[in-house]
Amino acid sequence: MDTECNYTHELIAHLLTAEDSGRMEHILRSLLTPSELSEISKRLQIFKLLEQGMPQRQIAEKLGVGIATVTRGSRALKGD
Repeated sequence: MDTECNYTHELIAHLLTAEDSGRMEHILRSLLTPSELSEISKRLQIFKLLEQGMPQRQIAEKLGVGIATVTRGSRALKGD
């Protein structure tokens, strides 16, 4: 197992220590910059809106992200 994979497993284990949403928010805010947290939150919204069938261009406009970001999210959902 490579080092990056170990780090990912450690991150997941750390996140799983959160007992409630308040603790999870604290963990995320301590690990991520405000910009990183915002980007991750937007990516989740991209997934949700794609699953609801919203067109990619509309998602990009709604969230203020580039169409390439939405397309990348679409590919990730499809498993490409």
